[in-house]
Amino acid sequence: MKIWLDGGLKDIESARVSVLDHGLTVGDGIFETVKAVAGRPFALTRHLDRLTRSARGLGLPDPDLDEVRRACAAVLAADPVPLGRLRITYTGGHGPLGSDRGEHGPTLVVALGETARRPDSTAVITVPWTRNERGALAGLKTTSYAENVVALARAREQGASEALFANTVGQLCEGTGSNVFVVLDGEIHTPPVASGCLAGITRALAVEWSGARESDLPLDVLDRADEVFLTSTLRDVQAVHRVDGRELPGAPGPVTAKAMRVFEERSGDDLDP
Repeated sequence: MKIWLDGGLKDIESARVSVLDHGLTVGDGIFETVKAVAGRPFALTRHLDRLTRSARGLGLPDPDLDEVRRACAAVLAADPVPLGRLRITYTGGHGPLGSDRGEHGPTLVVALGETARRPDSTAVITVPWTRNERGALAGLKTTSYAENVVALARAREQGASEALFANTVGQLCEGTGSNVFVVLDGEIHTPPVASGCLAGITRALAVEWSGARESDLPLDVLDRADEVFLTSTLRDVQAVHRVDGRELPGAPGPVTAKAMRVFEERSGDDLDP
């Protein structure tokens, strides 16, 4: 396994980040997860655009996107797995043991791990914790991920693969690493970015390709939705067959099945839509 660090490829045994890196000590960093198919990244331009937006939102210098592209290409060429998780991490770099940033500049790491295709459907739970739609990190893909770790652990304990959050005003928001869609009377709805959810890359493509509407939705819409599905980089479009104790028999339902089919066809036709 080869990892890009400090401007070049390194073996996993020699790739070392400082113990004082601000991404480690205080979670001061951003990241992107990119799907790689047969050694080629999917939607890389959209991911790099969001990486820059997240960097600006966190007050980090703009990443050198030419270097990031070179890093992705080098890592993928070194290990062209059939289906991979390409992880781009960009942190505040070496810094003091506190919230102030240092003067050493950012750290860029790019790594690749092999993954498997997700099942067609999955179970989810709702959790009592909320997303803060007015927080400083709302809408940014940061490495401050601890609340997602806690929520996902709760989901695993209950036989689910994802946990869904409301925001502070009780509206449906997102999952720990996914966006959520519901089908009501044949129409697809998803929470707007103003709800505090991440502007997911797969979410945006699913909205564009399925005609989904952005709608403010109460959390209890999950109790009456005809169909529910998730989107994310590695899930693509994935049906939900159980929400908490509510079964959704026959998942994927007809609307979700069409969204899944269209996404698979369109993403196969264009690797950088």
